[in-house]
Amino acid sequence: MVIFILGLAALLVFPLLPSTDASNLKDSARRLATVIRYLGERSVTTKTPYRMNLDISGGGVTVKKIVNGEETTPEDPFFSRGILADGVSIEDIEIPRLGKVAEGVFNVGFGVAGLDDFLVIHLKGTKGGEFTVTALPQGGRVEVLEGYQEITL
Repeated sequence: MVIFILGLAALLVFPLLPSTDASNLKDSARRLATVIRYLGERSVTTKTPYRMNLDISGGGVTVKKIVNGEETTPEDPFFSRGILADGVSIEDIEIPRLGKVAEGVFNVGFGVAGLDDFLVIHLKGTKGGEFTVTALPQGGRVEVLEGYQEITL
């Protein structure tokens, strides 16, 4: 009976505990992949270009809508949420025309046909975990891979 009560208490308390670095990293990779998919679909269906700004040094991800050549903040509340959790940063980004970029702010374009270029984003957690997010242009296929995966472009 005591074991049953302890087990029941653990089931109730465990979901309330703060998430770990590994789960923050995995959730961030999934959220980033979802944003990339959503931006690709949204740019095609609305015939509106978007730009995702990835701040490699600062670890931030922001989305901008392009209207008459000017960046504006999209009114969609989906983009107002944080994409990367605390403790998760961008290690590097890779696209065929530029190769690997490991510092600064990187802009990913989404034209009226979707994602402009093949994209690989490597994320890392504070405790050394890593995830790779890959995205194909104009097809909408986005994958989340565990670990730092070297992808041939």
